[in-house]
Amino acid sequence: MAPLKQTDLRNRLLRALPPEDFAALAPALRPEVIPLKRVLISANTQIRTVHFVEAGIVSVTSDAPSGRVEIGLLGHEALVGAAPVLLGDDRSPFTHFVQAAGHILSVDVSDLRAEVERRPALRGLLHRYIQAQTIQTAQTAFANARGGTPTRLARWLLMCDDRVEGDEITVTQEFMSLMLGVERPGVTIAMQSLVKDGLVATRRGCVQIIDRERLLDLAGDSYGLAEIEYARLIEGSADPEAQ
Repeated sequence: MAPLKQTDLRNRLLRALPPEDFAALAPALRPEVIPLKRVLISANTQIRTVHFVEAGIVSVTSDAPSGRVEIGLLGHEALVGAAPVLLGDDRSPFTHFVQAAGHILSVDVSDLRAEVERRPALRGLLHRYIQAQTIQTAQTAFANARGGTPTRLARWLLMCDDRVEGDEITVTQEFMSLMLGVERPGVTIAMQSLVKDGLVATRRGCVQIIDRERLLDLAGDSYGLAEIEYARLIEGSADPEAQ
């Protein structure tokens, strides 16, 4: 395998690393294709490998007897499994699975921890990333508590749009209802409203973003804080759209 070039990568964490830290970590990174629905981390199971996402979307879900609800959405900004393995644990109570196929760079937990111990800049960056993910989870709780289904759907579509190439999101309404924790008829009505107002267009298994600015208006305060904080914490930018 040819050596990885930092400038060729899409993962925003790896791109933000000092070159010398990336060079130290790069030999431990293994490229992998991730198919739809692959489970990267199973709930309550020892984590031996974590994953820098290059392309695709990973959902973090809480799976209870009453049903599955999404609590996190990860893409090319993410290290899947960062919080437990870098904060002294070896497992998560949540499932991490592939919502949109893509590819990742995987690294054994032992190798990542060794480099984190040796390299303060790498450690600081990944700890700031954990803080950014905590903010996203808090924003999800805010959206669920304060927003109706159209608002929550708008936020979810924007977050997916941030993590895919182009303006089309491959997803079914059944899956959206599962991820949002909303009955399917509620998602159907909300989606029909977005289509009628010209914010999105739909075809079977696909949603196309037509008017992102108006979708942002609909999402309101439920979207944006986590994205701004990620840009500040990881890239030193106040404008997430600039990345």
